[in-house]
Amino acid sequence: MHLPADAAAVFAQGLAQIRAENEVVAAFPPAVLEAADVAAQQPFGSEHIDRTDLGFVTLDPASSTDLDQAFTIEAAAGGDLVLRYAIADVAWFVRAGDPLDNEAWARGVTTYMPDGRAGLYPPALSEAAASLLPTGPRPAVVFIVRVGSDGEVSLDGAERALIRSRAKLAYETAEASMLPAMFGEFAARITAAEDRRGASRTETPEQEVVVGPNSEYHIEFRPRRANEDNNAAMSLAANMAVAAALFAAHTGLFRVMPEPDESRVRSLRHTARALDMQWPDDLDLRSFERTLDVNSPANAAFLIAARRAAGGASYAAYTPGVTPWHSAMAATYSHGTAPLRRLGDRYVVAATLAVANGCAVPDDVQQAFARLPTVMEHADSRAARIERAVIDMVEAVMLHGREGQSFDAVVVDRDDRGARIQLCDPAVVARVSAHGVTPGDKIRVRLVSSDPSRRVVTFERVS
Repeated sequence: MHLPADAAAVFAQGLAQIRAENEVVAAFPPAVLEAADVAAQQPFGSEHIDRTDLGFVTLDPASSTDLDQAFTIEAAAGGDLVLRYAIADVAWFVRAGDPLDNEAWARGVTTYMPDGRAGLYPPALSEAAASLLPTGPRPAVVFIVRVGSDGEVSLDGAERALIRSRAKLAYETAEASMLPAMFGEFAARITAAEDRRGASRTETPEQEVVVGPNSEYHIEFRPRRANEDNNAAMSLAANMAVAAALFAAHTGLFRVMPEPDESRVRSLRHTARALDMQWPDDLDLRSFERTLDVNSPANAAFLIAARRAAGGASYAAYTPGVTPWHSAMAATYSHGTAPLRRLGDRYVVAATLAVANGCAVPDDVQQAFARLPTVMEHADSRAARIERAVIDMVEAVMLHGREGQSFDAVVVDRDDRGARIQLCDPAVVARVSAHGVTPGDKIRVRLVSSDPSRRVVTFERVS
């Protein structure tokens, strides 16, 4: 889609406005930068077991430099597979109450935008000393995860270790010969176990803003590669094994998600209709999701709508008598594999290290679990607002100049504010004042206005 010559300026101004509204600050205070430089020089401790002889590798997007995980996989007796999942030992560099810790609690997560990111920790740590880059030994916490032939997982141990990554592999270019021999088999087992549990897709597609060479702006779904899905299987397995171990020890921080209620499922059926998808009446939502090709634009749009319909995932600390549940995973689940990007993961890693070695969970970690659900909810909510604002802005930029044009749409929901509609092309979600319509109705709407500065598009019904 070719846009006016000033579209690039409009886009840049819009991103700056979104940053200001959400108080996104990429730069770190001088005291935090100084603390990161000092921490980066800290020598490795005697508690780190030397595992530099193991063939760890990393697998991430080619441009990534904040590498949280490295891995090896090997066959074990009885047909099991053993994953050694090395996680960046952020706690080795960051101490409770120091400037790095205080700043991380204020940020919560790394915030991503199309033109850059605001990190959870300064680059001296997140992209250098703590990142599992193949430029020398790094401190890590290694989760030892056993996977049976049926895909069931368990935590065999956790240890502080010194590791050396053999290679920084990329989703886009990594070939089978570069990866552990059992990489594909490991993922197949985890996927089979998901099917038996009735879990939905563990990874929904990611929308990204693409800027073309001639100021062409549009939103597309980043294609998922087999390497990426197989990589996600390792994080899923580790996080489930960790969650089970922490829950059994009556401690932990868990990721929870409710099932979408009946009204939201009905709305999703209308969304599927708008996208010309065939959803059999006798197939439940989770089963339908597993039939979808994530790389189809229509399917990707539906999967994102389904994620939003569930109300989103949240965090919950261990509560006696309550089993934390993540409906999409159909399992008890924790986040512990991305401590460079999520605050809560640092504490989950610390608790896992203690529990796996028969030690008491440190008091500061237990106290953090009580505070983290609120802090992480705030950080996640802000990240979601930013993501939605960016999408809204780009939709407005895409539609700007098309005022007066008419579009086919399907009503996907209705409330006291009017009808929520899904345009058939482009795939834009908006509202329109429409009487006498019910979800599933096909209508025709005209674009009245599109204001990129306010990130608002306005439609009127014409038939």
